[in-house]
Amino acid sequence: MVFLKSKNICFGGIQKTTLIDFPGMVACTLFVNNCNFRCPFCQNPDLAIGKAKCISNEEIMNFLDKRKGLIEGVCISGGEPTIYDNLVDFTKKIKEIGYMVKIDTNGSRPEIIEKFIRKKTVDYIAMDLKAPLEKYSIAAGVKVDTNALRKSISLILEGKIDYEFRTTVVPKIILREDIEKICFEIRGAKKYFLQQFVNSTALLDKSFSEIIPYPKSVLEEMAKVASKYVKNVEVRAN
Repeated sequence: MVFLKSKNICFGGIQKTTLIDFPGMVACTLFVNNCNFRCPFCQNPDLAIGKAKCISNEEIMNFLDKRKGLIEGVCISGGEPTIYDNLVDFTKKIKEIGYMVKIDTNGSRPEIIEKFIRKKTVDYIAMDLKAPLEKYSIAAGVKVDTNALRKSISLILEGKIDYEFRTTVVPKIILREDIEKICFEIRGAKKYFLQQFVNSTALLDKSFSEIIPYPKSVLEEMAKVASKYVKNVEVRAN
């Protein structure tokens, strides 16, 4: 896996206002360029492979300065934010402006998550659980260090900051029995979301656009299984 040590984070996009990306907050979303996974069902393929044009860090900070009073939070998504070694310093700057900060992550870098928690530069973490651990490399499209994922899960479950876990339920990858395996790894968690797969044409692997998503009723059945392990389980479906 490649991690980036450059002084500046390459942001590939901005959503100026969102009411759904950061629970309970009027927020904006910043999308970083590049990801260390190659999930075939990724709906941000240009970001994942680093093709989006970089927006300068100065432009991002100027934007956030101007949005003070209009938004409350900043969600940093991707791509994969934690591949940038200086992300913790960047989130500290955002906190100093007065924003709440949320990070979307694949959990591959527990050492960065640990720094967020220790330095108190992030208020909310959303970790994607791609598949049961034995199938993770299929879902991620690369070889994955599952021990690192377990470490991230453990850090998040300590509950020192607010969090959620979530799974995009892709029929070709996730079977009904897989939900129990996934949720066993996060047993005792307070929030878990099952997200309906969207067979958009904007996918990293275009063949996945031919996969028919599970109907909401199937996700609701999966949610019942998940609720044996997690306190609050919800379905996000169209």
